[in-house]
Amino acid sequence: MEQTEHQAKTVAGRQDSFAAKVARRIRATTKSGWLVYLLLVAMAVIYIMPFLIQISTSFKTEADASNNPVSLIPATWTSAAYQRLFLHSDFPVWFRNSVIVTVFVTLGRAFFDSLAGYALSRLRFMGRNFVFGMLVAVMSVPSVVLMIPKFLIIKYLGIYDTYAAMVLPLLVDATGVFIMKNFFESIPRSVEEQAMIDMAGPFRIFWSIVLPMARPALVTIVILSFQGSWNELSHFIIATQSPSLTTLTKGVASLASGQLSQGNQYPLKLASAVIMTLPVAIMFFIFQKRIMNVSEGATKE
Repeated sequence: MEQTEHQAKTVAGRQDSFAAKVARRIRATTKSGWLVYLLLVAMAVIYIMPFLIQISTSFKTEADASNNPVSLIPATWTSAAYQRLFLHSDFPVWFRNSVIVTVFVTLGRAFFDSLAGYALSRLRFMGRNFVFGMLVAVMSVPSVVLMIPKFLIIKYLGIYDTYAAMVLPLLVDATGVFIMKNFFESIPRSVEEQAMIDMAGPFRIFWSIVLPMARPALVTIVILSFQGSWNELSHFIIATQSPSLTTLTKGVASLASGQLSQGNQYPLKLASAVIMTLPVAIMFFIFQKRIMNVSEGATKE
């Protein structure tokens, strides 16, 4: 009996010791988890703070913005900066030009990048590997290096200072073609066999069968193209010079450099920056869950 009681006490002691160890580990894990969350919150605040200051300053008066540049609460709320932008400046013209260029470039890249990506992934033609190698090489070249060749070609074609000069050179993007090619290669060829039996051509197979399956990659291309063309600056500098063709990026850059205003003009500059930022931010937050969501793709056994 005494031995049995001793064994029972030993087992109970071990269980208590194990429970204590588990409790200590849980407390340590909980503490480390809270530390990670606090660190992430601090990083998020640091990241978003400039944007909050930007929005706040756009509603300040000129004097308040100069005296309290990093204050998040304006001393006097006013929309004078936005009224001046839309009613007493060329900002509406800039906005219209950016919308026109962005819509055409986004639609063009979605079509031509997917078409080129499908050709490189499915069609067998002479020089296919060379074309793909040149595509990768273009991706590694800084865009600033291509500014002078672009300008010379635009001048040679006679489209300088036109919408065509702003749109045509941006209709195809090497990165977009690369993304679409890799995604098309992940789609089994078996899904195209029935269409081939029915004598469907390559474009019909691409448009009706393969492209709908590439919706995740296509959404990614649309978002990247929208963001890239909306924020493009260097290309528009060499493609146009007429004030009637100025885009938001060129206009806001001129505001930031003080060319179109006197004094600091912080509310005016940051109001234009807020308006320029909103379309890209809204589009990203709407479609962020669909960026390269390969689980939406279809396969055929």
